[in-house]
Formats: sequence, structure tokens, C-alpha cells
Amino acid sequence: MSFFEAGMIFCFGLAWPVNIIKSVRTKSAKGKSLMFLVAVWIGYVSGIIHKITYSRDIVMVLYIINWVLVTADIVLYFINRRRDRLRESNAIIG
Repeated sequence: MSFFEAGMIFCFGLAWPVNIIKSVRTKSAKGKSLMFLVAVWIGYVSGIIHKITYSRDIVMVLYIINWVLVTADIVLYFINRRRDRLRESNAIIG
């Protein structure tokens, strides 16, 4: 296990709960980048695959936790994007 890899994944993972809370509170996808979220999601999937095939250790748990959080943020992105579109269409109509 690499202490530095674990530290990097842990520190990077601290941002996801903040992003999720912001998405839930604002109910908006404005300021979010789906391409960025998907790129990070793919990165975590790659890290998990690497851990499974070459280097099984406890750090894989951090990759999985972060992957789940990014997945939740992607789901919220689509929910909030739909809300944004509904608000915009109601503003145009009303």
C-alpha cells in the first residue's frame, strides 16, 4: 500500500461531499461540467481496475467510495439539469 496514494485519493475525495451538498441545496446544474465528472468517473474506474488486477490493497476502498460519490454527483447533475430546463421553460412561458 502506498501512503501517498491513499493520501491523494483521500484528500481528493473530500471535495465530492461538498459538491453533492451544493447540488442538493442549489437544485441546479449550473457551473457543473458533465465532461469533467465523467472524466473523473473513468479515472476512478481505472484505478479500481488497476487495484483489482495488479495491486489489491485497502486503498481500493477509497477509490470505490470516491467512485460512488462521483456517480451520485452525476445523477444529481441530470436531475438538476432537468430542473434547470423546466425553470427556464416556465420563465419563457410565464
